[in-house]
Amino acid sequence: MDIYERLKKLNIELPPPPPPGGLYSPIKYFGDKLIYTSGVGPTDSTGAAVYTGILGRDLSVEEGAAAARLATLNILGVLDAQLGDLNKIKTIVKQLGFVACTDDFYSQPAVMNGSTKLLMDVFGDPEGRPARSAIATNALPGNIPVEIELLIELK
Repeated sequence: MDIYERLKKLNIELPPPPPPGGLYSPIKYFGDKLIYTSGVGPTDSTGAAVYTGILGRDLSVEEGAAAARLATLNILGVLDAQLGDLNKIKTIVKQLGFVACTDDFYSQPAVMNGSTKLLMDVFGDPEGRPARSAIATNALPGNIPVEIELLIELK
């Protein structure tokens, strides 16, 4: 199925890509058919954080999962702008998620499920089900609760 038809069916509108927060490229091609995305957070089109805080203190698992979903929507917006067509994507190879949390918060995978579920909804299974790491950290830029990177294989 065409990715844009699937997005429409899921009632998902891609956001414009957020502005870079530093001196980096939003995506980097390597090899013949691989793309690595820079880390993206749950921001609006101006780059302002929509979700802020630390999981286990300021935010619930559900709010963290919503933040991870928004970050992934932003990644899809970046990919759409950079590739010109999301249908060029063959599979999501690897997902790396950083979760800002307290020392006694252990639900990083549940937070990252908000991102992974969106990828599976958009690209299908197994294409949208990546290998994944969900890493705890004490802080992220701008006090965002999650930052996500993807490794993608093109058709």
